[in-house]
Amino acid sequence: MRKLPNIFNPLLPAAVLCLVLVLLLSGRDGLCQEIPGQAGIESSQGLSAPPFSYQTEGRPDPFRPFITPKAAAPAGTNPDEIVDAETELTGMQLFEPGQLTLVGVLSSERGPVAMVEDQTKKGYLIKLGTPIGRRGVVAQIEQEQVVIMESARTRAGKEITSTVIMRMNKEGDK
Repeated sequence: MRKLPNIFNPLLPAAVLCLVLVLLLSGRDGLCQEIPGQAGIESSQGLSAPPFSYQTEGRPDPFRPFITPKAAAPAGTNPDEIVDAETELTGMQLFEPGQLTLVGVLSSERGPVAMVEDQTKKGYLIKLGTPIGRRGVVAQIEQEQVVIMESARTRAGKEITSTVIMRMNKEGDK
């Protein structure tokens, strides 16, 4: 590869020399000028500001949170109302048992497994103990059906248990 000649090498020392001469001949007055209006800045630096104090009268407490936690249930609420746990639903908990259709049951060494479909015909495998819906758990898997036990707690603390049975459709049923 061929090197190009550098034409700036002879000009560089001359340019630096000219710049130094201009700076020396211009003197200090041309480089550093005093801005009119800032003459008293040096003298005011010795002053100290009065100490700061926060006036709490008529102002909110800056350390108190804006959002307060929920209070206990108001007096007019129904004690038999079911209280849902505030947990994030995942997997089969996103489907209520009524949204699923039992398609098949399989028995294996590890225990029975059932296959269910949602409305979009997407299949899922469920085993004993699989949580389904907000409150349900698969309790039994039999030849033609799956038994789901749903348990809920009321505001009064009473435990309510219900049973949901998913039956397999016959070939002619819809």
